[in-house]
Amino acid sequence: MFLKVDPFLKVEVLIQDGAEVEPGDIVTTISGSAASILKAERVALNFLQSLSGIASQTAKYTAKIQGFVVNITDTRKTTPGLRLLEKYAVRLGGGQNHRFHLGDGILIKDNHLAALHTLGMSLKDIVAKAKHNAPKELKVEVEVNTTQQALDAAEAGADIIMLDNMSPDEMRRTVNLVSGDVKIEASGGITLENIPAIARAGVDTISIGALTHSSKALDISLELEPQTLRLL
Repeated sequence: MFLKVDPFLKVEVLIQDGAEVEPGDIVTTISGSAASILKAERVALNFLQSLSGIASQTAKYTAKIQGFVVNITDTRKTTPGLRLLEKYAVRLGGGQNHRFHLGDGILIKDNHLAALHTLGMSLKDIVAKAKHNAPKELKVEVEVNTTQQALDAAEAGADIIMLDNMSPDEMRRTVNLVSGDVKIEASGGITLENIPAIARAGVDTISIGALTHSSKALDISLELEPQTLRLL
């Protein structure tokens, strides 16, 4: 951002993306025109604070599941226009990326089920139709909120089953009952307090929209240290 405003500024990055920082650490130095630095300051800090907050929040969640064989992923609940940057920040925090867009996989959500139920289609019918029409490389995932729905989706051939807003106990029972190669994803209501219990339930993936839509920006500021100022 600083170089976009003024290509003659000198920008030296002292701490690389993904590294941990402590209060008082200097992450970058910028030298050159004070007017150019001040012009770029706010936008540059907005990006840096927001994305660092996402990476930091993701790191807190990944630290909570150390020792469990489970992945943490983001969702498509991102700021319009900033999805690539926000998903990059999630990876730097130790998380993984879910879908970038609708073409990355078929996710049959509750609204899709509600709409197709009006046509007389059962959950099994919907999954079977999606599997039939989908290219072979695309996975079909189904959002469910009961164990029976999960069993129906698995029987119909779903590749991934998303357990939406289930309690850890419900998740554990469902994971134990669903057989085959189907992957299980937990989503909805995930917090730093309950994520260890969810990981213990045996799910393969935990998706957390809050990583991108509710992370608190990191407190980063720019301090000007003028050497020689000339008024022109």
